[in-house]
Amino acid sequence: MVDGPAKGTRREVIGFAAAGLLAYAVDLTLFTALRGPVGLDPLTAKTLSFVAGCSVAYAGNALGTYRHTRPRGLRPYAVFFAVNAAGAAVQLLCLAVSHYGLGLTSQRADTVSGAGIGMVLATALRFWGTRTLVFRTGAGTGGTTGSWTGASGGRVGSWTG
Repeated sequence: MVDGPAKGTRREVIGFAAAGLLAYAVDLTLFTALRGPVGLDPLTAKTLSFVAGCSVAYAGNALGTYRHTRPRGLRPYAVFFAVNAAGAAVQLLCLAVSHYGLGLTSQRADTVSGAGIGMVLATALRFWGTRTLVFRTGAGTGGTTGSWTGASGGRVGSWTG
């Protein structure tokens, strides 16, 4: 049985992934509906679905994964949105490098670079940004982040060592 920081980190990753999967489902469903029955252009539909997905991911993380941090005000949401926008930029950059820089122009190559490699790198960036820039521990820690402990149910100390 795993106890202590490893158990807490596993819970953090699982919670983050669950919020992200729900947000992805909302993004995809809304985008499909806005493009199809509603008839919006692709950029408007994607912008609206991205904002909705970010909002769902933020709510899932704030109310679930990082509920002990009790974020307040618009600043945490704005930083969360910026972290997610940076993640989207990483995915686009991977696609652009593969398609235009390396000349790998097949649909398979685009999928691997944008939805595969880009998604992995973007998710790592989002996880890091969410845990270090958005949901910080509260008073008495100087606003720094920390790693989970099974005993306290919250983050303490520096998770980077």
